[in-house]
Amino acid sequence: MYVSGDLDPGHAIPYGHENREPPATARVWAEGYVPAHGRGGWQTSAVAVADGRRRATLLRRGFVLEYATLAWNVAGIAVLALAAISARSVALAGFALDSLIEIGASIVVIWELSGTGEDRQRRGLRLIGYAFAALAVYLLVQSTVVLATGYHPHHSVPGIIWTAVTAAVMFALAAGKARTGRALDNPVLRTEGRVTLIDGILATAVLLGLVLNAALGWWWADPAAGYVLIFYAAREVREIFFTPG
Repeated sequence: MYVSGDLDPGHAIPYGHENREPPATARVWAEGYVPAHGRGGWQTSAVAVADGRRRATLLRRGFVLEYATLAWNVAGIAVLALAAISARSVALAGFALDSLIEIGASIVVIWELSGTGEDRQRRGLRLIGYAFAALAVYLLVQSTVVLATGYHPHHSVPGIIWTAVTAAVMFALAAGKARTGRALDNPVLRTEGRVTLIDGILATAVLLGLVLNAALGWWWADPAAGYVLIFYAAREVREIFFTPG
């Protein structure tokens, strides 16, 4: 005598055997197991599901990091513009331009994370490379002009406060982007994380220049530090555009 089985409507289970362990094929259907090769064991499809969920979590984290970067830099443009006008500071005005570059790089990463494919990744990397090149040109022009003219900006307490907080925020965001980019194996997010790192270093350089100018009158400290960042940005441009693979 047979009774209807719960595991597959097309199969019947002998009467009296309902409580016994279901056959291997039934376990495949009921529990989501798939045959594993090699030792003849079983491998659950839950591994693939877990990997998918982890990737989705990492993607959400990447979006959060980029939107946080966008929000901070949008606010920073307003704060830096007011501080630069008040102090007549070329460094603060230049740092506002750097915030614009960072906004552009974040938009590129958000666009890239929203899609897939190597072609989109290559285009994203090239766009970030252009942002690095623009940053290097800006730093070269600004630092050279300030040093050549001997321009002495006024003191700026709001500028000191904002650049100090910005440096800490950018370093934290850069670290998060680096970790998330490695976990996702996403070169665009990793590269943009280096843009954010440069933004943090630049904030530190501007802060140092503002503090040294206010405390010791060393007006040249900030433009001198800009040349170090030019080298770093140029190295990233070379890696993106001229390194094979």
